[in-house]
Amino acid sequence: MEIESLEKYLLSLKGAQGCYPFGPEAYVFKVMGKMFALTAIHNGIPSITLKCLPADNDFLVHEFDSIIPGYHMSKQHWITIALTGELSESMLQDLADKSYNLVVSKLTRVNKEALSAL
Repeated sequence: MEIESLEKYLLSLKGAQGCYPFGPEAYVFKVMGKMFALTAIHNGIPSITLKCLPADNDFLVHEFDSIIPGYHMSKQHWITIALTGELSESMLQDLADKSYNLVVSKLTRVNKEALSAL
């Protein structure tokens, strides 16, 4: 999956917004002000960093060569995926959805209500 297609998908999620708080190299995606994804070029290869559960993190890092613990993030709660073609488009979208849903699940009640009103 091309990075541009993935970024378009991330922005299609309810309430998602993109910004560059770390400079032009890292495109951050947030829902209700909370980060759920980041795209960048890592070692010359397009990549995406996503939040995940620690058990999933462990499995994914050991199962796929293109997945490493989160680059410049909590190694327990984030993964970085090199977009080399090893993972299918549907798997990338599924991992992005899980990251988004994990962040939404931790929002305050007020923010969850505001998000559902969008």
